[in-house]
Amino acid sequence: MDAMRSAFDEVVTLRQAKQLIQCMAHEQSFLLLSAPGLGKSELVYEAAREAGLPCRSLLGTQIAPEDVSGIPRIVGERSVFCPPRVLLPEKPEPFCLFLDELPACSPDVQKAFYSLLLERRLGEHALPKGTWVVAAGNRLQDRALVRAMSSALVNRVTILQLRVDVAEWLAWAQRAGVRAEIRSFIATIPDALMRPVPAEPMPFSTPRAWALLSRALDMAQKAGLLSNETRRALAFGRLSPEDAVVFCALAEDSIGAVRPLEEYLRKPELLPKGDSARWFILDCIRQFVRDGRAEGIRPHFINRFLRALSSEHQLLVLNDMVETWGGLGADRAMYDLLRKVAAT
Repeated sequence: MDAMRSAFDEVVTLRQAKQLIQCMAHEQSFLLLSAPGLGKSELVYEAAREAGLPCRSLLGTQIAPEDVSGIPRIVGERSVFCPPRVLLPEKPEPFCLFLDELPACSPDVQKAFYSLLLERRLGEHALPKGTWVVAAGNRLQDRALVRAMSSALVNRVTILQLRVDVAEWLAWAQRAGVRAEIRSFIATIPDALMRPVPAEPMPFSTPRAWALLSRALDMAQKAGLLSNETRRALAFGRLSPEDAVVFCALAEDSIGAVRPLEEYLRKPELLPKGDSARWFILDCIRQFVRDGRAEGIRPHFINRFLRALSSEHQLLVLNDMVETWGGLGADRAMYDLLRKVAAT
């Protein structure tokens, strides 16, 4: 293993991060880093809720140093700093303190957090025993108005780099009531769940964007406003353009929920009738076969599927993949047909 590899190459899923927080956040402070829209805030709230802890949050971009250290008042001949109630509630019971957008704080605010992150103290005041301290933020490369963090702050927290896991998100989405067509779309095109942050400020696909689009479509449908036009407006207002185009085209073709791709291979009559939807499913099947995920399909079904396609659609799925399809067990007549179609 390359000993010089950056620690930021090491990543965990949201579920793994939640387990680590629930295990040790009562003693060690965490900083969760990821691109925008991954679900960091929801992760912290959910972890605290499952642990039975109330969650109080501070937004890094909207606080000043005195919001952390407190305002002084005179007691006798001494000045005593009075921390805000959100950091030191009147009842000394443990809670989860969520410091959102910590990397976006000014240097003075970051400095004010030093003793809080390491010693769980605000001046002479200690946080209630068992209190969690969890921070979150975006990365420098995400173009999200992030400031460089001081080495002193970095050394006071455990930094967890987060990545999206499609299976985890789909399980969460089902529990959260995300619309079936969105879950089906992501299951078919996993890369659409989280697209890279664009160079220009424009909508892009993230887990948060898909969840909010689902809610928007629900509200529009309930109000009787959901049409092809409103669906396109909402999708293009939330998603990367390439995802919005395909998602709306499928919805307008009334494809419904996308079936597992092996079902189309076994029963080609299930392929959607609309041109946009059929081309989309066939392209997904092509990638499915290219990735070696169709090896369990019996040759009988492979031959039947290919024969059911028009010559135009055969060209789509066979492009540069004749040998791959042949390796799945196409009979001699079908294999000769494949080569002939691919040569045209």
